[in-house]
Amino acid sequence: MTAVTSETLFRNVRVFDGVSAQVSEPSDVLVRDGVIEAVSRSPVAAVADGATRAELDGGGRVLMPGLIDAHWHSMFATLPLQALTTADVGYVNIVAAREAEATLQRGFTTVREAGGPVFGLKLAIDQALVAGPRIYPAGAMISQTSGHGDFRFPFELPRGVCGNLAHTERIGAAVIADGVAEVLRGVREQLRLGATQIKVMAGGGVASSYDPIDVTQYTEAELRAAVDAASDWGTYVMVHAYTPAAVQRALRAGVRSIEHGHLLDSETVAMIAERDAWWCPQPFLDDEDKVSVPPTSEWKLERILEGTERAYGLARTHGVNLAWGSDTLFDARLTTRQGAQLAKLTRWFGAAEVLTLATSANAQLCALSGERNPYPGVLGEVRAGAIADLLLVDGDPVADIDLLADPAANLVAIMKGGVIHKNTLA
Repeated sequence: MTAVTSETLFRNVRVFDGVSAQVSEPSDVLVRDGVIEAVSRSPVAAVADGATRAELDGGGRVLMPGLIDAHWHSMFATLPLQALTTADVGYVNIVAAREAEATLQRGFTTVREAGGPVFGLKLAIDQALVAGPRIYPAGAMISQTSGHGDFRFPFELPRGVCGNLAHTERIGAAVIADGVAEVLRGVREQLRLGATQIKVMAGGGVASSYDPIDVTQYTEAELRAAVDAASDWGTYVMVHAYTPAAVQRALRAGVRSIEHGHLLDSETVAMIAERDAWWCPQPFLDDEDKVSVPPTSEWKLERILEGTERAYGLARTHGVNLAWGSDTLFDARLTTRQGAQLAKLTRWFGAAEVLTLATSANAQLCALSGERNPYPGVLGEVRAGAIADLLLVDGDPVADIDLLADPAANLVAIMKGGVIHKNTLA
């Protein structure tokens, strides 16, 4: 990481601003004190009094906003599930810190966490002790007993009224909460720790061994309790759910963000649109990036893979607020495919639409955290007044989005908050 300068000037760059469908004519982009000061077709010459300036000649390359992954698990992305459920949390944090730097080097300058003990890592990144993306933390995932966040071993049952916490609860990965009172406590604990949004498990999942994919989790009253507690703090609830029953119940309770939803029907997707909620599915396909699951979960994964095509079609048909997140879990190889997973969306959308999802659209979703937003300002855009999270791409990602699948070769400069974390032009 280079020394901080108060100004950085990108000369002769074509701009993808995160909103438009095309790149601009050659321009200059001036960054001052971590914020984009100007985007100009005319050369920017003057240096502010007392400022120091670094200049990067883009040579006609494309400058774009830093990418945002709206469904990421910093603590769970690389280590196998068995290690996460047994390892010392200090080791998990060290592995996660290394992966955070790799995430930034892939061009992802912001992640919205979908659950995990990430508060310490976020603080270390914000204090520049380690390099990594901006983190919008959800904290521990709120799960009912037998829900998607209940990773206890069979010998840990019965729990009892005053039973011991499971390892995943002790390290802050999950909160097992049953009934309105326990849900309120669990949500409020995460808000106290600094959660920017709350993650609730509203239905069955693939990664968990004991809950079938079709089950609906939490009553409407319990979900509404989570929503009310989050709303009192000016923020919102995101839910893990795949089925119409689970998603409709969550929407009736006031949930603002649906994660996954690969088994939804037209009626439910229309309900997402009508309630102005957000939908964040993933391009899970039966391809080289198919996740590895235990044999007992294979049937659940197959159902999800079969639903992906229909899910994206329904999202387009109903015009929902669409986000993108990779949801990479338990696989160090798959983390390196983060940009490739984004590029896969061109199966359903144009490249400019995909890039908009991973920049300005995902930024709008992060901003739903309101007063809990740890990074106030405009993310995901290249315009005057926006936070200077920027990527200089050796090529045009609007014409060839697969450039983002090889960030080591094709990202020649990476800036986060005005600080350059990569520069191969020097």
